[in-house]
Amino acid sequence: MVHTYEVLVDIKEFADLANNTFQRGTTRYEIDAPSKEQADGMAFRKARSEHPQGTEYDVRVTRLLR
Repeated sequence: MVHTYEVLVDIKEFADLANNTFQRGTTRYEIDAPSKEQADGMAFRKARSEHPQGTEYDVRVTRLLR
Protein backbone atom coordinates (compact mmCIF):
# COMPACT_ATOMS: atom_id res chain seq x y z
CA MET A 1 0.00 0.00 0.00
CA VAL A 2 1.36 3.40 -0.97
CA HIS A 3 1.22 6.26 1.53
CA THR A 4 2.04 9.96 1.20
CA TYR A 5 4.84 11.16 3.49
CA GLU A 6 5.97 14.67 4.30
CA VAL A 7 9.74 14.82 3.92
CA LEU A 8 11.98 17.78 4.81
CA VAL A 9 15.45 18.06 3.30
CA ASP A 10 18.02 20.51 4.68
CA ILE A 11 20.41 21.47 1.88
CA LYS A 12 23.76 23.21 2.12
CA GLU A 13 25.10 24.66 -1.14
CA PHE A 14 28.48 26.30 -1.59
CA ALA A 15 28.24 29.38 -3.80
CA ASP A 16 31.96 30.08 -3.86
CA LEU A 17 34.53 27.54 -2.76
CA ALA A 18 37.30 30.17 -2.75
CA ASN A 19 35.94 31.95 0.33
CA ASN A 20 33.63 29.28 1.81
CA THR A 21 30.42 31.19 1.08
CA PHE A 22 27.40 28.90 1.32
CA GLN A 23 23.63 28.96 1.44
CA ARG A 24 21.49 26.78 3.66
CA GLY A 25 17.81 26.03 3.19
CA THR A 26 15.05 23.50 3.73
CA THR A 27 12.84 22.04 1.03
CA ARG A 28 9.55 20.24 1.72
CA TYR A 29 8.35 17.33 -0.39
CA GLU A 30 5.24 15.16 -0.40
CA ILE A 31 6.41 11.74 -1.49
CA ASP A 32 4.20 8.77 -2.39
CA ALA A 33 5.96 5.57 -1.33
CA PRO A 34 5.20 2.20 0.26
CA SER A 35 7.57 2.80 3.21
CA LYS A 36 9.40 5.56 5.12
CA GLU A 37 12.75 4.22 3.94
CA GLN A 38 11.74 4.47 0.28
CA ALA A 39 10.28 7.95 0.82
CA ASP A 40 13.61 8.98 2.36
CA GLY A 41 15.57 7.74 -0.68
CA MET A 42 13.16 9.26 -3.19
CA ALA A 43 13.33 12.67 -1.48
CA PHE A 44 17.14 12.50 -1.42
CA ARG A 45 17.29 11.80 -5.17
CA LYS A 46 14.78 14.57 -5.89
CA ALA A 47 16.72 17.09 -3.77
CA ARG A 48 20.00 16.17 -5.51
CA SER A 49 18.44 16.64 -8.95
CA GLU A 50 16.90 20.02 -7.99
CA HIS A 51 20.01 21.24 -6.13
CA PRO A 52 23.03 19.72 -7.92
CA GLN A 53 25.44 22.19 -6.25
CA GLY A 54 24.47 20.85 -2.83
CA THR A 55 27.23 19.42 -0.67
CA GLU A 56 25.17 18.25 2.32
CA TYR A 57 21.64 16.82 2.37
CA ASP A 58 19.87 16.02 5.65
CA VAL A 59 16.69 14.09 4.86
CA ARG A 60 14.00 13.40 7.44
CA VAL A 61 10.54 11.96 7.08
CA THR A 62 8.41 14.06 9.42
CA ARG A 63 4.92 12.60 9.17
CA LEU A 64 2.46 10.41 7.35
CA LEU A 65 -0.06 12.51 5.43
CA ARG A 66 -2.27 9.84 3.80
